[in-house]
Order: sequence, then C-alpha cells, then structure tokens
Amino acid sequence: MSDATVAALAPVTGFLTGAAFRFLNVPIPAPPNVSGILGIVGIYLGYVVLDHFGVGVDLLGYI
Repeated sequence: MSDATVAALAPVTGFLTGAAFRFLNVPIPAPPNVSGILGIVGIYLGYVVLDHFGVGVDLLGYI
C-alpha cells in the first residue's frame, strides 16, 4: 500500500472509530478538544525530529 493511500485512509479510519465510540456512547480515549489534537501532533513531531537526527536509546537492548 502506498503512503498516499495510507494517508487517505487514516482520517477515514479515525472518523469511523470516532463515530463508533459516539454511537456506543463511550468516551473517546483522547481529550476531545483542540489541545488534545495538538498534543498528539506534538508527540508525532517530536518522534519525527529525533528520528531525523538519529537520536535515541535502545531500551530493549539493555534487557
């Protein structure tokens, strides 16, 4: 599957998941506001930036 296809299907999957949570009257597992979305974006950006610079520790390598 191409990156474009995955990127196009991601919001569809998120929408359907959110709709299912609402339909079942269950709270979503994330803050239901803009600050929650920005927090998730921040986590992603932090991951991408550190990956780009090759910074990290292999925690599983210490076991």
